[in-house]
Amino acid sequence: MNGDGGDGREELALRFEEQRGRLRAVAYRMLGSPDEADDAVQETWLRLARTGAEGIGSLPGWLTTVVSRVCLDMLRARTARREDPYGPAAPEPGGPDEGNVPEERAVLAESVGLALLVVLERLTPAERVAFVLHDLFAVPFDEVGRIVDRSVPAAKKLASRARHKVRGPAGQPDAALGRDRRVVEAFLAAARGGDTAALLTVLAPDVVRHADPSVLPPGVPVELRGARAVAEGTVLLRERARSGAVALVDGAVGIVVAPGGRLLCVLRVTVTGERVAGYEVVAGPARLAAVEVRVLDGG
Repeated sequence: MNGDGGDGREELALRFEEQRGRLRAVAYRMLGSPDEADDAVQETWLRLARTGAEGIGSLPGWLTTVVSRVCLDMLRARTARREDPYGPAAPEPGGPDEGNVPEERAVLAESVGLALLVVLERLTPAERVAFVLHDLFAVPFDEVGRIVDRSVPAAKKLASRARHKVRGPAGQPDAALGRDRRVVEAFLAAARGGDTAALLTVLAPDVVRHADPSVLPPGVPVELRGARAVAEGTVLLRERARSGAVALVDGAVGIVVAPGGRLLCVLRVTVTGERVAGYEVVAGPARLAAVEVRVLDGG
């Protein structure tokens, strides 16, 4: 970004660069795509370069407003094109790209939280912008309202609806939910590491795994029974487990698998006592759309 309009443009570019990281963070949470986030930030710079800083009271606030409106337009365009609600197509199961998500994309997704990215994709454009700005970046509702062209009460309602979809109704954590979370986290950790011994510890002896055929490599059976068979089948898919995160799936503790933040499948997990008694791998846009996914507290 080399200024060609003298010292004034160079200074403006330097001031913009000071805000670039924050703007990209805002855009990434709104769009869920590093490439689209970069496009939104670049468009924000172009608008600033055309406008100049004269008359702008708070440059950070002005830039936040502009990048948010750019993102809102991009989200609305997505909706108008009826794109897959879970973002760009995920790699084919067993394909050459699986387990080879670009490092920057993986780091970004991990820093935001895979489960949060998945749930944000299910919000309307206005809900997503209101939630990201207010709940994640503490932007006041009067500014949020101006960005989404709503009154302050309407902006608050948008954020409240989004918050409910992201985390569900407020309430005290359930003790059983906490226990199940510990079991599922132990299962996911063992799966990520390809640790058969650890999996055998967390799986019930008569555990059953059932998977959507579309998410399995050729030749892998849809159903596996018994701890040894399920552990070995889980290890076979350990690369995919590395893109997994614990979440609330249909009201119970489960797992979302989202390479780079792009939903591929969810695992409905059944926990009995301190072990995994079974899990179902749900895939395919139609089936995934029917699954309720929410973020666990602290996730």
